[in-house]
Amino acid sequence: MLPAEPTPPPTGSDLAARVERSLREYPDFPQPGVLFRDLGGLYADPVLFRDVVDDFEATFGGDVDLVLGLEARGFVLGAALASRMGIPLVLARKPGRLPGEVHRAGYSLEYGENVLEIQRDGAVAGRRVLIVDDVLATGGTLAAAARLVTEAGATVGGMGVIVGLDGLGGEQVLREHRLRLLCTVPASA
Repeated sequence: MLPAEPTPPPTGSDLAARVERSLREYPDFPQPGVLFRDLGGLYADPVLFRDVVDDFEATFGGDVDLVLGLEARGFVLGAALASRMGIPLVLARKPGRLPGEVHRAGYSLEYGENVLEIQRDGAVAGRRVLIVDDVLATGGTLAAAARLVTEAGATVGGMGVIVGLDGLGGEQVLREHRLRLLCTVPASA
């Protein structure tokens, strides 16, 4: 018996449709008027999650040498991607969660303000960094991460995001960066 033919990698539109179908929607979370897009269904599907990681590896492999995962859901994708690519992972955290001296960058969310930090220990300096997160809304979080990368003496080699929320301007804010967005969905119901 001949071995089965390998399954071809999913096309961009097929992967986007699968990702979109996996999303769960929670209206008025974390506050009234916000439609929260939960990627729990994607993470619970090992084949879909593998295909997402494969897509980002195919897009950025060889062009970056460090992954920066954004708290908290960017940690999931970041860890899997860094492991697959055989490169280091650094975590960008909320204030007060990292020991030692840190680089800090504030940013606005669609429903508030926040701060990201990375350690100043030099792990990022001189690297070509892939910044990863789960959802792109206004672009504030990813823009803050890009400032952290630059402040740390590195360059942004790309940004990988699973879901973009249409109409909130995030793609425009990040237009100077190489951005891979797997799918885009309406920001509200």
